[in-house]
This record gives sequence, C-alpha cells and structure tokens, in this order.
Amino acid sequence: MSFVRTGKDFRSQFSRRLVAAAAVAVFACVSVFFSTDGLKGVAAQAAVKSSAPVQSSVLRRLTELQYKNIISDVFGPDIKIGGRFDPGMREEGLLEVGAGRASISASSLGQYVSMARSVAEQVLDEKHRAAFVQCTPVSPAGRDNVCAKEFLSAAGRILYRRPLEEGELSDLVEGAGLTADTLGNFYAGLQTSLATALQSPAFLFRWEVQEPDPKRKGVVRIDSYSKAARLSFFLWNTTPDAQLLAAAARGDLHTERGLEREVDRMLASPRLEGGVSAFFYDMLGLNEMHTLVKDTTLYPKYSFKIAADAEEQTLRTVLDVLLTQGGDYRDIFTTPKTFLTRQLGTIYGVPIKGQAAGGTPDGWQPYEFSADDPRIGILAQPSFLGMHSHPGRTSPTLRGKALREAIMCQKVPDPPGVVDFNIVQDTANPEYKTVRQRLIAHATEPMCVGCHKITDPIGLAMESFDTIGEFRREENGAAIDTSGTVDGVSFDDAAGLAQVIRDHPATTSCLVSRIFSYGAGRSPTKGEVAWLKQKVEKSFASEGFRIVPLLRQISLADAFFEVFAPKSEKDPMKSAALDMIRETREVIQ
Repeated sequence: MSFVRTGKDFRSQFSRRLVAAAAVAVFACVSVFFSTDGLKGVAAQAAVKSSAPVQSSVLRRLTELQYKNIISDVFGPDIKIGGRFDPGMREEGLLEVGAGRASISASSLGQYVSMARSVAEQVLDEKHRAAFVQCTPVSPAGRDNVCAKEFLSAAGRILYRRPLEEGELSDLVEGAGLTADTLGNFYAGLQTSLATALQSPAFLFRWEVQEPDPKRKGVVRIDSYSKAARLSFFLWNTTPDAQLLAAAARGDLHTERGLEREVDRMLASPRLEGGVSAFFYDMLGLNEMHTLVKDTTLYPKYSFKIAADAEEQTLRTVLDVLLTQGGDYRDIFTTPKTFLTRQLGTIYGVPIKGQAAGGTPDGWQPYEFSADDPRIGILAQPSFLGMHSHPGRTSPTLRGKALREAIMCQKVPDPPGVVDFNIVQDTANPEYKTVRQRLIAHATEPMCVGCHKITDPIGLAMESFDTIGEFRREENGAAIDTSGTVDGVSFDDAAGLAQVIRDHPATTSCLVSRIFSYGAGRSPTKGEVAWLKQKVEKSFASEGFRIVPLLRQISLADAFFEVFAPKSEKDPMKSAALDMIRETREVIQ
C-alpha cells in the first residue's frame, strides 16, 4: 500500500521531529561542553594547536529582549515574534548574571521551535525573501545546494556570532535540500534550515569559547568571536554586526589598537541607546512591570497601559540624562525633566493634550516639574513606586529595600519566617492611621528592628506617593510625615531623599560594580573589586560620573575579558546545564 504525503502532513510531522531534534541538539552540545575533551569544534577559532583542552567559560541563555533585538536587527523590525519565553533568573541583582544559570525547560522547548518556524516563514515569504536571499536558485521548485549554502552561511554567521563549521553548514544545506525535494519548493527548504538554526543551542545560548593565550603560557583567553559577542551584548544588547565580526576574523580584538577602534565605533553608534536601556532595565528590575497587578477597585486609573508607559518613562528619563545630555549619572535621581503620555498625565495630574511641541508621534512629550515639586528623579516615578508596593497599599519597607539593594548594592536580610504583619496590613486601624505609625508599632518586635531600621526611613520618605505613584498629603485624614535620615544624613521629603541618594558614595560605587557584572556575566573577583574601587570609580568621578567614559574604560580592560573554566562537578553552571539535559531527554522520550 502506498500513499502521497501532502505538504501539510510533512510539515506537521517535521515539526514534531524538530522538537525532538532540538532536544537532541541541546543534549549533544551541552554534553560536549562538559566532556573531558572540552568544546572541540564548537567554534573554528578554538582550533589552536596546544596540549591544553579548549573549554567554554560562559554559557548564557539569550534573554527575551536579546532574542527580539537579534531578529529585528538581522531580519527587520516587521518580523513578528509570537510565543512565551522562560522567565529569567536574577542573581547578584541582575538577570544578565542569572542568565549563566538559566536553561531551556522541556515545556518551553516547543515554544522556541514554534517561534523559529514562524520567523523563518516570514523571512522567506514572497514579501521578504528578495532582501535576504541574494542568489537566484536554479529552480524555485527544487534544491540548489550552492544558493542554499550562500544564504545559510551568511545568516548562520550572524545568528551563531561566528562562522559556521563545515559540518554545521553541510547539515543545514542538506536539510534544506531534503525539504525542497519533498515539497518541491526551494524556499521551503531554506525555511526548514533557518528554523533549525534559530532553535540551535549555538543561537539560543551565548557560548564563550576559551583558547590558549599565545602570549601567556598556561593561561587561557576567550576567542575573538566570543570577545566580539561579549562586547556587542554589553554595549548594544544584540548580536555583533558584520564589521565587528570582520574585526574578530582578522584578530583585531586581540590587539589594543583594534579593540579601541571597535569600542569607540560602538560607543558612537545609535545602538548604544539600546545597550544602556537594557542595562538599566535589568538593574532597576523593570521586568516586574510586565506582571504588576494593582487593585483597580481602589486605584481605577491603573491599567497595563499605564504600567507599560511607566516602564518606558523611566528608561526615557535615564537615556535623556546620560546619553542625550551626556550628563552626570547621579542626576537621574534629581532631574526635574521627564517624559509623559496622556495616560501618565492622569497619574501626575498633568493634562497632556494633542501633539505638543517637542512630542513624538507615539504620544510622548517632554515635561519639566517646577523647582519646588517633590516629583523629581526616577525614584518618584510610577515604575519604582508601583513595583515596590502591594496591590492595595504602599510599602515603605519594600521601597526602602529596593533602593538599598538595587541602587546602593546593600543586601537587606530577608524577614524571619514567622512574623505578625497584622498591624501593618490593617489600613483602617483608628489608632494607627498612617503607615509610619503602623510600622513603628510593628517594628518594636525584636526580630524586626534590625531590617526595618535600614529600610523604613528611606521608604517612608516616599509615602507622599500612593501605590500607583499619585501624590498625596494625607492618609486616613492624618498628615503624612516624610522626614527621615539615610546613614546619618537628614531629609524632609522625597526630593530631599533623592538628593541624599544622589550624593551617597554607595550610589556610584554600586553602578560601577553592577555594570561590570552585567557585561562579564559574573560577580567581580576580590582582585577585580579592588581594581574597580581604586581605579574605575576614581576615573568615573574624574569624568563627571558620565556613563560613556565608564563603559569605554570597562570595555577596554583586561579584567573585563578574564575567564574562568569550570573547576568541579559542583560548578553551579554545570548543574544548571545538566538539569537541562535531563529535561530535554523527556522531550525525546
């Protein structure tokens, strides 16, 4: 008995095979990553003659924003991405550091497969294919290995952030040929192989490959393509462009002059806005805005549109101070200038009508608060205030904790397991009308005093803003007291707190440490901590606390590219990857 398989039948079966193939690929690649022979063959640049094994130093999963940036940069902003991404892991205050521990779960592997297929179909549809497939196939109704190789080699080089190896490329070309033969469509074949590349661990994970350093016996370094990727994701939050990959191919990034030339070019690029925005999105924890919930019975003005605008408002404010004005980093806490939409205007009590001068087509307009207005800087914006409040009430403790940890890098201990919060939560208590009064009563418990002492004086200064960021002067008919102290320095209100935070040495010290960790994907070593404090922080201050010179100094530093190979079976990154292997096995089975 015989039958003819339709294109739809073939695609359906092939999609199931893609899921299993992706699982096998992840299993195989990660297994090789931790084999005793190291990562032989993962990148062509790793093939350096030496008796020392070549290993991968860092394995970071692409974040959702990085994935979307790459697709937009490589194939254009009109390519739609639909699907669910696994949530990131925050470590040392940063998702980017946690990305080194993140795997792809078996349950989400199918999502990556679906997204890969959707992107590939759009890229190679009749509307887009001419922009990306520069060659003309011998026949659009069958295979053409030469043309397929040309397209897949160029696309793969950008997506994998390195040249494809001969075996990788031949497999993709053969896969395209087999599909073209079966479906009688050359471009359907390219779709299959492009989708395969987009779900490969070489794309979904940022592999950093170590190689022996020819200038230092017994020492390893990351290869030139890994160096290009680290720079690009640090400064642009996307894949290296063709010029940076060309510099890597020539070996320029391993020379002082070549590295300086590329770093200066990248810092002068408009893409720097995306990189700086991504860092502050991570540092400030703005990903929490996507799932922020408020009690709309108590706060009817709140909506997910307000949350989205609040997130963007903070990033626009930061970019304006740091890049547009080239200003002092500390000024993001005290600037009276910001940007508003009509929706945000309702929170601020500011009427935004029509297209005012200086506004943008999407409704954003610049706005400057008066000199005596307490709503200055990013700490008084709805994003920070809303993220660190409960759905139906404010929380000076959460706000103070967030400021200490995210802005000043000071760890606040977690609360004890058994704590009575009844007094704090009773907002209708006639005896304790304000949050300050309820917290004072609550914090008299011995187990609570220590933590509240370092968080509440800060958070109480922001009590003039409710849980969605609207300004208020009273709570339950009682006047709100916003005075307090931070490490011995007094202030009267939120604006005074902003000035204290601006001038606090921990504020700039924290930024320097966070930026290094963000780019390197790990916490600094003891020696690097000393270097950051003694050299980088002093240079940052001498440059007027401007962000671009700071990024340049870190990007050119040897310490930024230092690598450390996994040392033991207990290595946490290895454990995470082994978990991924176990999960992907379930998909195969």
